[in-house]
Amino acid sequence: MTSFNPDELNVILATDCGSTTTKAILIEKIDGVYRQTWRGEAPTTVEEPVADVTVGVINAAMEVGELAGRRLVDDDGQLIRPARGNEGCDLYISTSSAGGGLQILVTGVVKEMSAASAERAALGAGAIVLDLLASNDRRRPHEKIQLIRELRPDMVVMAGGTDGGTVKHVVQMAELIAPARPKPRFGSNFSLPVIYAGNHDAVDEVKETFDESVKLSVVENVRPTLERENLAPARDEIHECFLEHVMAHAPGYGKLMELADVPIMPTPGAVGDILQKIAEVRSINCVGVDIGGATTDVFSVFRGPDGLPVFNRTVSANLGMSYSISNVCAEAGMANVLRWVHQKMDERELRNRVKNKMIRPTTIPQTEEALDFEQAVAREALRLAYLQHKAFATTLKGVQQQRTVGDTFSQQSGGNSLVDNMALNLLVASGGVLSHAPKMEQTAMMLLDAFEPEGITELAKDSIFMMPHLGVLASVHPQAAMQVFERDCLIMLGTSIAAKGRAKPGRPCFEYVFTGDTLNDAGSIHFGELKHFSLGEGQTATVNLRPVRGVDLGAGPGKPLIAEIRGGTVGVILDARGRPLWPGT
Repeated sequence: MTSFNPDELNVILATDCGSTTTKAILIEKIDGVYRQTWRGEAPTTVEEPVADVTVGVINAAMEVGELAGRRLVDDDGQLIRPARGNEGCDLYISTSSAGGGLQILVTGVVKEMSAASAERAALGAGAIVLDLLASNDRRRPHEKIQLIRELRPDMVVMAGGTDGGTVKHVVQMAELIAPARPKPRFGSNFSLPVIYAGNHDAVDEVKETFDESVKLSVVENVRPTLERENLAPARDEIHECFLEHVMAHAPGYGKLMELADVPIMPTPGAVGDILQKIAEVRSINCVGVDIGGATTDVFSVFRGPDGLPVFNRTVSANLGMSYSISNVCAEAGMANVLRWVHQKMDERELRNRVKNKMIRPTTIPQTEEALDFEQAVAREALRLAYLQHKAFATTLKGVQQQRTVGDTFSQQSGGNSLVDNMALNLLVASGGVLSHAPKMEQTAMMLLDAFEPEGITELAKDSIFMMPHLGVLASVHPQAAMQVFERDCLIMLGTSIAAKGRAKPGRPCFEYVFTGDTLNDAGSIHFGELKHFSLGEGQTATVNLRPVRGVDLGAGPGKPLIAEIRGGTVGVILDARGRPLWPGT
């Protein structure tokens, strides 16, 4: 890693090596402020016949350099550093999800406790969790051994037992992994990294269980007590192992690691970092979503019971818009998809359309009808992914809490969701179907329909999926990352004001009064209605809200509220359709 003074960084080159495309952006200091100025891309070259990821990186750098009129690559195919005149850059940073990203097998003793904590650590580091094995998951030992052999993970994260707790069950899990001798995906001759983050009393016996075929790392327990999680040491070690073992053996990544000035990060981990940074700087709760062809990632930062921000990430592996579109329709049900469609469609024809999308995943809608249907599927994919995220992002399970009579009859096995739509301040969208919708209003409505934000929520989208680049930059120069994030990365769609509560359509919902330089209006809205007001980017207004009895807009049922709101490309949306939108689904 190169040492440098952040104040001397004037030209920054950042790349994100995806599975198919390597995206490069140029960030420059203009009049004392960092701005994203140019972008370029090239095919990722991790696969044969090239099998060297740096070739795609250099190609993307050359393209962005040509567009910017700046020579970034010399005649020998090397990046020019530092910047001087119209040549070179001062810093090169990168993220990567090429080759299927970082794939981890997680093990624990109790699935809902230690294993869940280890899973949170892995997901927070930007990994895909292949499976979660636990002593109480009802699979037989030989089934677990067979599964471990078949999965071929990049690494294994082991948890289990609070400090001073069970040793026997932790060692038993190690005794399943050792004879299975799992082979890593890359580099058949190197030792598989195993990170032990469980009961410290079991460390010696776990070490004795493994031989030289495993590279064992021991970190602090992810669940030292039932009441506390300690995820940071495990996340940091996952990142170190990712660089040292996984990246070093992937095609061309050794060269890429030498090329980069700071450690390379998994793409989802970098996205999570920039969301945590924005939540910290603005002291807000936020949710981010990235919907792809095969998977949908949901990120959130909400305050925990102790008032401190808690970050969570989930990957819905079978909810996507091309390879996984058939699964979305099967899981949601075609009736739930069609409730978002605004024109009559033949269900048989739609099923054919779904299969064609799976066969030709890169096609985009060519007709208004096809676009309407694709955006309907997106709503269901996002809705289902968010439900999964809510179920995962919970307070710790297993903690002894004061129980009420109602809890006695509840089927929920502990752990309340941290996700609170009324407390949500910012909702950020990324992914093709959201970012490339023909109209910004369509993106805003997909977010409102799928996530059902309550009260006052700002809506935004990532302009060109720049968040991964900025996540790495935040580790080096947080101020530069925040300046680019707010000025160039986020496109503000506007603000939604949504009523929580339900009543018959046509009944009064709430009264509103807007005052500001460009928006001055007053009136009332009834249940079942949506209203739209123009309020441009950079503009603000004050809103005075008076809900009817039983309706909550953020201050409590029936309580008035005064707030300052921000505009955007869409403006302000008043949503009086009630929450939940579809009771029972």
